[in-house]
Amino acid sequence: MIPEWADWLTERPGSTNIPRPVVERQARLILDTLIAMLGPLRREAKPVWQHVTEHYGRIAAARGLAAGEVVEELQQLRLLLIKYIGALVAALRPRRAVAVFLRLNAIIDRGIAQAVVGYTDALVASLLMTDRNTQPLTETNGDDSARQLEALEQELAAVTARG
Repeated sequence: MIPEWADWLTERPGSTNIPRPVVERQARLILDTLIAMLGPLRREAKPVWQHVTEHYGRIAAARGLAAGEVVEELQQLRLLLIKYIGALVAALRPRRAVAVFLRLNAIIDRGIAQAVVGYTDALVASLLMTDRNTQPLTETNGDDSARQLEALEQELAAVTARG
């Protein structure tokens, strides 16, 4: 599923300034965090999910996307999840299947909202030329993204190691 989403993402305008391995790494981090949000450690994973999706929105701003495009990219993830796990979830007891799909949709909706927050923060910060750490947010390269992803991966690993 990650390669299919990464293919879809890299075919979009604005994706050329982020290397394909970084796009795949970010997609994998989003999916891994989503999985943690569906499991027993969801309370612990919630702040990580917020950070990961906010970062996704900031990167979308750096790629020059419009706010609607970052929403569209995460909606594409929802469609791929339904495509790949829909039959497995549908095989559950009906009540359980509905609960899983509702939780999955709620998590993705919160992720979309947080990505839009990150996107908006990045645009406002670019107008002010600083963020909380006095660094421009709408300029990025593969090395910066990789460093930021590493920090987020470590944050997720700290949560999943508890389980």
